[in-house]
Amino acid sequence: MSGSGKKVVVGETPIYLDTRKPLELRVKDALNRMTVEEKTRLSYADGRFSTPGCARLGIPGLMYSDGPHGVRAEICWNSWDYAGWTNDSCTAFPALTCLASTWNPSLSKAYGTAIGEEARYRHKNVLLGPGVNIYRTPLNGRNFEYMGEDPFLAARMCVPYIQGVQENGVAACVKHYALNNQEHWRNHIDVQVSDRALYEIYLPAFKAAIEEGKSWTIMGAYNKVRGTHAAHNKLLNNDILKGEWGFDGCVVTDWGAAHDTYEAAMYGLDLELGTFTNGLTSNSSLGYDSYYLGNAYLQMVKEGKVPMDVVNDKAARVLRLIFRTAMNDNGKLGAMSNDSHYETAYQIATEGIVLLKNEAKFKGESLLPLSQGKYKRVLVVGDNAVRNLMQGGGSSELKPKMVITPLEALTEKLGKECVKFTQGYVAGRPMFDRADTFSQSVIDSLYTAAVNEAQKADLVIFMGGLNKNFQQDCEGDDRKTFQLPFEQDRLIKGLLKANKKVVVVLTSGNAVDMPWLKEVPSLIQSWYLGSIGGKALADVITGEVTPSGKLPFSYPAKLEDCPAHYYGEISYPGDGIRQEYKEDILVGYRWYDTKKIKPLFPFGYGLSYTQFEYGKPVVSSSQMQSGDVLEIKCTVRNVGKVAGKEVVQLYIGDEKCSVLRPLKELKDFYKVTLQPGEEKEVLFTVDEEDLKFFDDTQHKWVAEPGKFKIYIGSSSKDIKGVVEFDYKN
Repeated sequence: MSGSGKKVVVGETPIYLDTRKPLELRVKDALNRMTVEEKTRLSYADGRFSTPGCARLGIPGLMYSDGPHGVRAEICWNSWDYAGWTNDSCTAFPALTCLASTWNPSLSKAYGTAIGEEARYRHKNVLLGPGVNIYRTPLNGRNFEYMGEDPFLAARMCVPYIQGVQENGVAACVKHYALNNQEHWRNHIDVQVSDRALYEIYLPAFKAAIEEGKSWTIMGAYNKVRGTHAAHNKLLNNDILKGEWGFDGCVVTDWGAAHDTYEAAMYGLDLELGTFTNGLTSNSSLGYDSYYLGNAYLQMVKEGKVPMDVVNDKAARVLRLIFRTAMNDNGKLGAMSNDSHYETAYQIATEGIVLLKNEAKFKGESLLPLSQGKYKRVLVVGDNAVRNLMQGGGSSELKPKMVITPLEALTEKLGKECVKFTQGYVAGRPMFDRADTFSQSVIDSLYTAAVNEAQKADLVIFMGGLNKNFQQDCEGDDRKTFQLPFEQDRLIKGLLKANKKVVVVLTSGNAVDMPWLKEVPSLIQSWYLGSIGGKALADVITGEVTPSGKLPFSYPAKLEDCPAHYYGEISYPGDGIRQEYKEDILVGYRWYDTKKIKPLFPFGYGLSYTQFEYGKPVVSSSQMQSGDVLEIKCTVRNVGKVAGKEVVQLYIGDEKCSVLRPLKELKDFYKVTLQPGEEKEVLFTVDEEDLKFFDDTQHKWVAEPGKFKIYIGSSSKDIKGVVEFDYKN
């Protein structure tokens, strides 16, 4: 049982060390040389962010880093304290909601390449990202780390990111698999969901990450799914991930997400990481052997309770990961916080910012773009104008080498003599598990000062929203309310009463309530924009860059309109033990369309400083049979005065079906760049796969014959043209 334990012959290069040999041959050779103790030891941590290799054979271990939007600062080997290094600063890239809002897969590839270079430079083998969980409720504390409500958009945007990271010899780790759509009760809530919703909504981005992106690792989530924890869930890991999708990489736990040795061994978990695992209450360096995949796993193997083919499969997966990363001499050394990375971060930030409102209320003119010299006294209000938004948020916190705040960038553009700042509200220190509180007198004094200054200003720019404090955009718990925190609604209303010329800039990874929306002439949805975020935001505000971002999720007019909240507490957040996804497949715009509920802002929505005119879409045939491919052509013209980018979106609707289907579903999109007066033709293709739904009775994807509609639009609501065709199989 213990393996051959062969010794290496001096002067002979073992197959497993020969990078010229095929990967699987190297893995097999290494396995044949290892004892059972060495094989099982591969599967659990030896530090907060490390797992061992096999020292006897010269096989190195693996180093991990949190990294949804930057390589995290160095953590001590055996504690959560920061190591205090001075050379571990990084580029903070925009959070993934911003990347999704670009609707630009080429920027996703650039993002992955750049962050992969930073991880390589820091000798990290596994980067813990991207996150692709679906936006189900605007209260979820980690939505800012994900790519929105639509599985197709998330899939299209995560694949290039993964490819870019892994070209550097660094493994991407797509997370959190699966159905981790809230932080409240995340460690134990038991999610009940239909097969249709699972396959049509919550799994497609993960599937694309594995089958198209070829992600080398995937992170099991904290929550339960149908009674079993996701990190060692037979349905998710054995049946779907490693069975249906043919995944050959490693399933990694979220930190401390394992709960049972036998399930971890038999139901697909390959690497156990974390802290206080297996009920440990200390940070003892001797504690790692007590992990679920530690001594207890080895003992089960020796007792015959876990077959050797399971042990060999796990060990092979870890070895495969080591050979792909730590032992991958691809000649790439990586790079850290260079001009190229800053430019990538800037491009993502500028293309992700979404202009939500820009009414021409003032003598036929809009407040934006803000031309230099137009206003002599510009008042900037709000904590987010000066806050380092890379701090807090839990595992997403970063130590950026450079941070440009919006106030700094606007002051540089408009001049010190023009710009004045007042805080307006107090938000407190960035903390993971608690929040500061302040007396009403402090809150009132900041409010009064801001309103008084607004009366004297020519223009007010309010920069608020959420931040990465506890129970906001932060892991560990969800938001407790749909409203803005820190009495910002009161402040915005006070500013509007004092001065009608108010531009509101909201920074968040979530939709928020907007009781003041009708009175605000101009509104920008900003995200966590990273190191160069202030400059990107200032350039959009002043018109140096024309906004082109589109929302990756719908904004409900009120929380009760959101499908996760419509059915009461059993649907969200659950009863403390379990929850039921009662909205089923009708997530996001699928719900608003089908139920005829008007959102505050629809999925795919975003304004520009120019205007676009769509031609009538034309389909290559009004008939489709199995194997056919239809072509859909549509012209788009920039009829405005400045250059801009437009996201042309293609949705498909099944007019009559034996099961409930949404009115329409996103199936393709293309971001086109147009100069003033320029027209381009956008070409889409549609095939049989685009027509299918998941039939849970047959457990397969099917397309039923009948009439289908193709919708071309600039958002899920703003449809510019419709064409029909008949499908026959």
